[in-house]
Amino acid sequence: MKSTVEKLSPTRVRINVEVPFAELEPDIDRAFKQLAKQIRLPGFRPGKAPRKLLEARVGRGAVLEQVVNDALPARYSEAITSESLQPIGQPEIEVTKLEDNEELVFTAEVDVRPEIDLPDLSALTITVDPVSVTDEDVDAEIEALQKRFGTLTGVDRPAEDGDFVSIDLSATVDGEDVPEAKTEGLSHEIGSGQLIEGLDEAIIGLKEDESKSFTTTLVAGEHAGQEAEVTVTVKSIKVRELPELDDEFAQLASEFDTIDELKSDLREKVERVKRVQQAEAIRDKAIEELLTQVEVPLPEAVVQAQVDDTLHNAIHGLDHDEDRFAESLAEQGSSREEFDADNRSNAEKAIKTQLLMDAIADKLDIQVGQNDLTERLVLMSRQYGLEPQQLLQMLQQNNQLPAMFADVRRGLTVAAVVHGATVKDTDGTEIDTAEFFGPSGEQAADDDQIAADDADDDTAEDVTEDTAEDAADDTAAAEDDDAK
Repeated sequence: MKSTVEKLSPTRVRINVEVPFAELEPDIDRAFKQLAKQIRLPGFRPGKAPRKLLEARVGRGAVLEQVVNDALPARYSEAITSESLQPIGQPEIEVTKLEDNEELVFTAEVDVRPEIDLPDLSALTITVDPVSVTDEDVDAEIEALQKRFGTLTGVDRPAEDGDFVSIDLSATVDGEDVPEAKTEGLSHEIGSGQLIEGLDEAIIGLKEDESKSFTTTLVAGEHAGQEAEVTVTVKSIKVRELPELDDEFAQLASEFDTIDELKSDLREKVERVKRVQQAEAIRDKAIEELLTQVEVPLPEAVVQAQVDDTLHNAIHGLDHDEDRFAESLAEQGSSREEFDADNRSNAEKAIKTQLLMDAIADKLDIQVGQNDLTERLVLMSRQYGLEPQQLLQMLQQNNQLPAMFADVRRGLTVAAVVHGATVKDTDGTEIDTAEFFGPSGEQAADDDQIAADDADDDTAEDVTEDTAEDAADDTAAAEDDDAK
């Protein structure tokens, strides 16, 4: 077999493949053996009919067509391997020549990973905001905890901002009732802004059993976007009474004996959350900085496929009803035009990021260890409420192991980029990234050697090696099949 490659663009190639007919003989033999099992000829046992008689029955052309269909995937994969290409999409294959006893010639156009000129990663500087925990942050946590243990008490006065009310609602459009807008006994916190615009202003000042009408624009239902006359009636008014901030409250709401101990613990938790947020900011800034420094050619077919997939998922639950989809977007203060623009922008950024991380991973020779896959598997199993072995089987059945493998590798690549960069806050203080991005260098290699011992779930430990092997095998198979 002979193959040549034409570069159509930075992200697309055409592969020309010539296969001598002699190389197809094993495929032809297999095709006739299959036919012999399927076709029964008088005087011959199943599978024993001579090749010439079978050819006379079905025709030489039909046999060759079957041979070509069976042979193309393997010959295409062979050409991809011999030319050291990295496809990222499904190929468009066309048979351009098929002459019996001479040769098979076909072309395959496919998107491939582009060549990317990478910057000096050690010169990368990442700057983020410092972690700062204020008394106001702690007070907000305390107040949230107080509200959890607060009690609602009825009051005999006009409704005020922050009160909890039970209300009845009704609405008319052009004098006609809107049935879907009518409700009774609806609980609402004044000032939360969770319902229709103008409602909170109408309720404030009303007493129990008093009503008020106001005009607003409906955002859902048959009359979405139309002005309606809404009437609200207050049925009850309650105020939330918060417990006193003392040692008794600390013992009620936590495992601590004193309020000072509780506040100290909440301060530590707030700091932890902010450190996680800082780590997310470091990751995002690293990617954003690299994207500004690097030109990443985009494979349009791959971008369009992701755009289409996102759109399909967005309207699938609406029975692909475009009008209902437009209504849903309007309820969110958006439009179809804005959705399409954001969808394409997000797809382009996501694919650029993936291609960039894959190129850096190759340059840094990022390897995915068993412990890396185990940690991801355990994390995902907890998120989905499944046993790791059960999740692994689901991933295998849905051919999702290659995607998980690639995602883990990209995560390790981001960590490697962060470790090699200078990371500091806006105050100029260098940030230790080991807590959230793991150890670097030799320590990471040492940790990988004891992966099975460090697994925090016995079942996950049992499937670690299988997961690594299956993911690697499936990734290689996916590359052969041109799955991203």
